[in-house]
Amino acid sequence: MTAAEQNIVRSQPPSSGSPGSPGSPGEPGNPGSTGSTGDGGGTPPQDRRRMIRRRLITLTIIVLLIGIPAGYLVISAGQSRRSGKDKEAEAAAQGLREDWPSGMQRRIFELPVPGNATGVQYYETNNWKASRMYVKFRTTSAGLDRFLSGMGTGRAALETGKVTIGSRDLKITGWYFGPGVDWAGTVHKNKDPRPTQNITVNMTDPAAPVVYVVSAATP
Repeated sequence: MTAAEQNIVRSQPPSSGSPGSPGSPGEPGNPGSTGSTGDGGGTPPQDRRRMIRRRLITLTIIVLLIGIPAGYLVISAGQSRRSGKDKEAEAAAQGLREDWPSGMQRRIFELPVPGNATGVQYYETNNWKASRMYVKFRTTSAGLDRFLSGMGTGRAALETGKVTIGSRDLKITGWYFGPGVDWAGTVHKNKDPRPTQNITVNMTDPAAPVVYVVSAATP
């Protein structure tokens, strides 16, 4: 081979498919390789939106769990107060019932009305603060003693000239404790949940006293 032919062979470029050529695509270290990872691992925008949405859903659930029970309690309390006022207004409109309270009512409110009582009247009201039983009856001197001792008190506790039933209860019952009557009264207190009784007695005729009592129990 002549020297000119050798120069031609050496000047030919290497084949593009030859192994190890520096321009081969996909080889490690090649700046144009398709395996590039881009900006180096930042959070994709779609994942961030999903995370914000989950947080909003969680916050909404927490607000509902706290807000709904609290709102229910407020509404229930308002309804209970309105119901109690309605029942008291109904009692004032209807007046006391000409009848005996049931045995259960007498036990709950601790009102041992004597068996010889006449002209028995009663009415019961209930609200969120307290339950009250209003009772009026006429009895004998001995019947008054049995009634008072059955509640755990006695005639000696009655204070002459004292009326123990307040204006609020007078509006409910229509009772009137005016002058010219020999009134005597006492308040028989018990620890909750037992009822407390406000007792006022018309002693103008000692042989036939008229008893007025309000027994209030706190739930």
